[in-house]
Amino acid sequence: MNVDAGALRVFVLDCAPALGLRVCRELGMAADAHEDSGHADGERSARPLVDVDGCDAFVLQSLHADPLSSVHDKLGRLLFFVSTLKDAGAARVTAVLPYLAYARQDRQTSARGLVATRCVATLLETAGVDAVVSVDVHNVAALQNAFRRRTVHLEAAALFASHVAASAEGDIVAVAPDAGAIGRAGHFRQLLAAGLGRPVAAAFAEKHRDGRSLSGTLLAGQVEGRHAIIVDDIIDSGATVARAAAACRRMGALTVTAAATHGLFTAGAALALEGLVERLVVADTVPPFRLEGPLREMLQVVSVAPLLAGAIRKLHGPD
Repeated sequence: MNVDAGALRVFVLDCAPALGLRVCRELGMAADAHEDSGHADGERSARPLVDVDGCDAFVLQSLHADPLSSVHDKLGRLLFFVSTLKDAGAARVTAVLPYLAYARQDRQTSARGLVATRCVATLLETAGVDAVVSVDVHNVAALQNAFRRRTVHLEAAALFASHVAASAEGDIVAVAPDAGAIGRAGHFRQLLAAGLGRPVAAAFAEKHRDGRSLSGTLLAGQVEGRHAIIVDDIIDSGATVARAAAACRRMGALTVTAAATHGLFTAGAALALEGLVERLVVADTVPPFRLEGPLREMLQVVSVAPLLAGAIRKLHGPD
């Protein structure tokens, strides 16, 4: 689809104002105005306050819960707003989702279980989404299979590697906290090694999941005398990273850093990680509002705004 290059519209919905401001600064523009009003019974309505007829519209919404709204509230607002843009004549609507809820529920893990990723994809497509931009989803192949529309998957590995390289000292080992993170940690390791101009070692922590319980204590790879950097897509309860960090400690790592794109830090995460890591590095896909105490002081945030702005520029350009 060829869209008039002068008709770019960027709308920042309620859950990502800080990141949205950074993205718009990268684009050299202000976010387009919209109205989002509530009703007494909890219903909401939203509409653009600018002409969108024939435009190329991008809607930024990070689908994480916060003290004011649930994941479902934000998903609902996104769906309604996308539909409103289509009704108002937008030529193309792209959902820019720095954090995509339900991306971890990408397959059946028990009999009659829900494949929620596919349901979210169906909802977005039904509302009228033409493309979806996401950052470091749990399983890229599952995302691509769930959507029948165009998907653009962005990786924050280069941002993390650049951030770590700026202060890296001594020998470093990149650690995958489970089998699913091996590819992600491997990519980070290669980028970091290139940035440092010297080798970076690799390690892999064992993890087995039975329902909600985790087991496995083995660690493959040389971490003794090295600075360990655990790389994952999400820190939620902190249990996976905590197990890997404890294994690195037992095996003689000098320091342990946990790096993850999406810092959810749900209840118990700070307690799980306290005393096991010297540094936390996360992206700004989710504001770290839940993190308190000593871990908050060691938190470093890397912005994905350049990635998102670059994707918007590329999509808005001629097909």
